Formats: sequence, C-alpha cells, structure tokens
Amino acid sequence: MKIIADSVTAPHGFLAQGVEAVIKKENKKDVGVIYSLEPCIASGLFTTNRVRAACVDIDRQHLEDGAAQAIVANSGNANACTGQQGWDDTLAMARLAGELLNISPQDVLIGSTGVIGVNMPMERIKRGICEAVAGLSRDGGHNVAEAIMTTDLVSKEIAVELEIQGKPVRIGAIAKGSGMIHPNMATMLCFVTTDAAISRECLDKMLKTSTERSFNMISVDRDTSTNDMILMLANGLAGNRRIIDCHGDDYRIMQAALDYVNISLAKMIARDGEGATRLIEVEVVNADTYENARIIARSITASNLTKAAVFGEDANWGRILAAAGYSGVDFDPNRVDIYLGAEKMAENVAGLPFDEERAREELRKDPVAIKVDLHAGKCQATAWGCDLTYDYVRINAAYRT
Repeated sequence: MKIIADSVTAPHGFLAQGVEAVIKKENKKDVGVIYSLEPCIASGLFTTNRVRAACVDIDRQHLEDGAAQAIVANSGNANACTGQQGWDDTLAMARLAGELLNISPQDVLIGSTGVIGVNMPMERIKRGICEAVAGLSRDGGHNVAEAIMTTDLVSKEIAVELEIQGKPVRIGAIAKGSGMIHPNMATMLCFVTTDAAISRECLDKMLKTSTERSFNMISVDRDTSTNDMILMLANGLAGNRRIIDCHGDDYRIMQAALDYVNISLAKMIARDGEGATRLIEVEVVNADTYENARIIARSITASNLTKAAVFGEDANWGRILAAAGYSGVDFDPNRVDIYLGAEKMAENVAGLPFDEERAREELRKDPVAIKVDLHAGKCQATAWGCDLTYDYVRINAAYRT
C-alpha cells in the first residue's frame, strides 16, 4: 500500500466539487457534491444519539438497497430538530441532485453539519447544489473537504493505493470534525470512496470493523452529535474480481488499507479538536479482552481532568487511573502500571519517584503518549483525544454568534 497525494476523487470514476452558498458566512465553501460515474455498492453507519437530523434517517432508508451514486453535503446548518420542514428539505436536496445528475433521488445520500434547530436556507442550498454539480471534476475533492468544515482549522483528506489480484485499487476519503466529538459510530461526517469491486455484505462488515477501530476510538469533548455519519461508496471500476469472501486474503488486504485511512482521519480529527494544542494517544495493554481495553482507553481520552492536566503539563497520573476506574470495566487496580511517554509513573497502583521536568517534557510532545498496563491478559487497544484548553470554552461559548 502507498499513500498518494489526493482526496476523495482518487479512485477511478469519482468526481466532486465544493462551492460557496453563503449558508452561514461569506467567503467559505459550504456545499459539496461527490458523484460516481457508475452506480455503487454503498454502506453507512450513523449516530446512536436518539436526537437525530433528518439526513440520518433518510440516508438509512436510501441505503436499504445497499446502493448509491452521489453524496450531497453542507456545513453551517445541521438541519436537526427542525421537524417536518427539515425532513422535507432533506428530501428536496436529494431530489434536486438526482434530477441534475440524472439518477434516482434514492441513490443520493445527504450529510449536514452545523447549528442545530435552524431551518435550512433552501434557496441558497439549491443554488449551491446546482453550482457544485455544474462544476464536478476530478480535481474537486479538496473543495468538498473544505465545504464540510465548521470549526475545523484544517481539512482532513487522505488517499491510498493498494494491489488486489494484481489490480491497482484506490481508497479516498475526507472527514470533518473538531467539536461535539465522542462518536458512537463514526465521526461528525466522513465520506469514503473506492474503485474496488466488493459485495455489499463484505463492504458492510469491513466498514463496521474499521469504524470500531478508528472513529469510535476518539473523543474531543464527550458529546455525541445528532448528525454523525460515515458513508462509503464502491463503484468497482478497478476491475478486480469482486471481493465476496469476508475471510479471504483480498478482504484482509483491503481491510488493512481502510483501517489505515480511517485511523489517519480519526487522529486528524482528535488533533484538530476545538482549541486543542496536542493529540493524546492512550494505549491500554495486557487486558483480559479487547473490548475491556478499548472501553478503558476511551474513558481516559474522554476524561476532562486528564485532558486539562495534559494542557497544563501536570503529570497527574492519578487522573488517568481514576478514569480507568470509572469506565465500568472490572479489573484489579493493584496490578496496574502507568507510563507517561518513557516515564513510568506508577507501578502496582503505587506512585513512583519521577523527574518532574522529564515528565513535563513528555507532556509537551505531540502526541502525548499514555500507556496503562493492566497485567490481566494479552489484549490491547488504542484511543485518541486532545487536551482541554481555554480556547475550547471560548469557541463553544459563542458557537452561534
């Protein structure tokens, strides 16, 4: 596998474009379209929040047949908690894109992000969709990545090429996320494309597995969005024999590549957390089960006290242990060792003498590495988060204004 300098249009047959529709601010791209020249096998995962945007439930319906050909996305307005009008507006977006692209509205998926509880400015949205479709191009991936940003400081894009059955296969992806990040499926928005030929069953399984290893292992602020989704389209234009064996070598090769793509994006999101200055990487090792390791790792990355200690360069390892303790996992605290980078802070739950300046140096690194050894088994998991800064409060205190 090799990384290529590209985006969501890296796979053959995908076009995209992002434009300025002035949904919230001028001089900011906020509507994007991704389109495949050929119909795609499609899969998606969505927020587990009981309060959901219309696009989440409509996309679920559109994916019942496992097919799609286009994605329309906007930032600046989540179109969540907007009642029947929000539902109707989402369907109107799909209908318009379908008409312009000459495909069924059922094959158009919608993603929205932004302020909750505000109706969509549909005239501007429609103009944006028309402009984006008219400008679809092989070079438009970066513009769509910019169009889905809200408080993100940087766009999040990646593309890789791998070989399956002697054929070059590509995966391209974009994502957005900075605040309201504690996914229980994926992230705020993530769109993945591939030209691999693959069955619906294999694509569904592959995406779910990859999401568990990537986006479901990050946290910025413990808030799960109303609009979280990851969508993946596979158009088969790479020409490989269709992957139908979920236990075969071709499947494993593609799973590894998709994991790399999604973990890379997940780390970009955590690193770009609102107001963040450093990425935090928590590794829990020697757990009795993988699930217990991942629960503890996520609990530590979500701990506001741990995040604040990292920002303040305070080697307060007790906060790390406390976050493991309230995770709900049954383990023996008396056997736990804690490391901050190369510095061992605690052994068998007791603190060790350590050099404060060396510990501070570990806390100044990016990423900040935390390791928790449970001495209970052979399983491990890694989660990612970011520090909690004064700027996080400033950004979210004035999000609507």
